[in-house]
Amino acid sequence: MSRTTTDRKTIERWAQAKGGKPAAVAPTHKGGDAGIIRIMFPDSPQSEHGNLVEISWDEFFDKFEEQELALVYEDDSMFSKIVSRDSVEERQSSRSR
Repeated sequence: MSRTTTDRKTIERWAQAKGGKPAAVAPTHKGGDAGIIRIMFPDSPQSEHGNLVEISWDEFFDKFEEQELALVYEDDSMFSKIVSRDSVEERQSSRSR
């Protein structure tokens, strides 16, 4: 079952426990702008992160907050998806109807 969070400590702990690192899509990472952010898992055999560049957690979370993002993740896997907080609120709202 997936969970959603915006909590920095939860995101860092979850990612690091799975070997995840903060990353940016290389072509969008310019100057002081992280661009499009992701969590990459470089040690995963299924890793397809040729277009990602590792960034600091501070840079990751600056963009995360600026864009008002949330992380959807699963405790038991490396599944994660960065989504807008608006989409999370819409999904929660439609479930409660």
